[in-house]
Amino acid sequence: MPYVNKPRPYKKEYEQYDGTEKVKKKRAERNRARRIMEEAGKVRKGDGKDVHHNKALSKGGTHKDGLSVMDASENRSFKRNSKRQLVNETSTQEKKKSANSR
Repeated sequence: MPYVNKPRPYKKEYEQYDGTEKVKKKRAERNRARRIMEEAGKVRKGDGKDVHHNKALSKGGTHKDGLSVMDASENRSFKRNSKRQLVNETSTQEKKKSANSR
C-alpha cells in the first residue's frame, strides 16, 4: 500500500494514464460498441451485461469482427483465488473456444 500516510494523487494518476489519448480512444470504442447493441435492442443500461468483441480490441479487433452480449462475470478477467492471484491464465472464453475446436 504505497499511500499509507499520505493522500493518493488522483490528479497525477489521471494525467499519466487515464487522461492520455490512447486510453480515451479505447474507451470511446467500447462505448460505441455498447451504443450499437443498445440500438439493436440487445442490451440496456443496468442489465448486468457486457458487449463482447469477438476479437478483442487489445488484439487488433474492430466492431466488424463481431459483437455479442455476455454476462459481465463471463467477460471479465481471469479466475482468482482468495489472495487475488491468478488461478489460471486461460480465460473462460478461451477454454470454451479450445473445447469447441476439438
